[in-house]
Amino acid sequence: MARHSADRPADRRAVLRATGGLTALSIAGCLGGRGEGGDAGDDAGDEASDGSSDDGADVEYAVERIADGFENPWGLAFLPEDGRLLVTERPGRLSIVDPADGTRTAVEGVPDVHAAGQGGLLDVAVHPAYQDDARVYLTYAGRNDAGASTTHVGSGRLSLGGETRAPALDGFEAIHVARPFLDSDIHFGSRATFGPDGALFVTVGDRRDTNFGPDHVSQDRSVELGATLRLTPDGDAHSDNPFVGEPDASDAIYSYGHRNPQAMAVRPETGAIWQCEHGERDGDEINVIERGGNYGWPIASEACRYGTDERLAPSHRERGDVVAPVHYWPCGSGGFPPSGAVFYDGDAFPAWRGDLFAGTLAAQYLGRFSVTGAGSTGADVTEREPLLADRGWRVRVLAVEPVTGYLYVAVDAADAPVVRVVPA
Repeated sequence: MARHSADRPADRRAVLRATGGLTALSIAGCLGGRGEGGDAGDDAGDEASDGSSDDGADVEYAVERIADGFENPWGLAFLPEDGRLLVTERPGRLSIVDPADGTRTAVEGVPDVHAAGQGGLLDVAVHPAYQDDARVYLTYAGRNDAGASTTHVGSGRLSLGGETRAPALDGFEAIHVARPFLDSDIHFGSRATFGPDGALFVTVGDRRDTNFGPDHVSQDRSVELGATLRLTPDGDAHSDNPFVGEPDASDAIYSYGHRNPQAMAVRPETGAIWQCEHGERDGDEINVIERGGNYGWPIASEACRYGTDERLAPSHRERGDVVAPVHYWPCGSGGFPPSGAVFYDGDAFPAWRGDLFAGTLAAQYLGRFSVTGAGSTGADVTEREPLLADRGWRVRVLAVEPVTGYLYVAVDAADAPVVRVVPA
């Protein structure tokens, strides 16, 4: 099983603290269901004992604190060829953090945000051609004049400043506003990821619509709630989106039938967009996103109704008109409320290459998932031993440092650290 040491300073030359040592994690993995039946049971056991040379379970790692004192950090993004890290905080702050010494510098020009409930300043992404186009993208909850709110996407050009000027997002403006505005402070979704084709994918939650039937907002393609949006870098609906030109559908929608996806990552081997999505009670999902796919919420779900052991809807596999998750946590499992995911492709941990890492909030650990196969029907996902399970951390978001391959983690708390996972 993966082993870790106690926290150590960011200086990797420092010796491990004598009280830390290398201690084995005590919480087993395989907490979720396989995509086909919802029970990891026999299949997971067969895979673990099939004689494979290395499933990454014996990797030894240490945890280094980079910086402390963040207020509910939500997004992480490395500046290409710079080594520094952009960090968002939900109350409305954006900082540049230098991992070498932990210094942090506030970035000016950040928009006013609706910091209430689950809203605020949320994700951050950099333009895929950042060296030539220094735009930085933010997602955030914003309000209209009537006080209703929705998910916004905005961008500005990052000026790193100097001796006489602080870093700033120059010319920041909202480039896409998900419609409609609602009187709700939750389920904004709001992960933002550039796909391999240069399109910007953004998740939007269902805003906690409790009309659990076919008229639910997530099943209504005329609105941009409960959906994955696919945009150009300028914020326009991509011309190749599946519902472009349909009179009763938003041109920006790429997939729909989602509840509240708060994790999204590109799988390097296939270029596919993967998401992790919150269920109602349990029913959390990992999905491979297909163009035009309906992911079922709430007419198909693996969740229970809140406060009960009753299934909320038929399983995805009982309907032929929805896309089933490749992995899920069925009703009664305890769930995996997700936030933040990344496929590991670094050099620091060769045994983890190709694995999906995803944070979980209420369950308070960092999940690792081995993935084989491709597509929404052929991908096989197995949860491995949890990381950071002894910390009591709500894991909010992850990033892989491009040069070192270290895995960076931001914790969701009012006074939170940003840490990195490094070889022990």
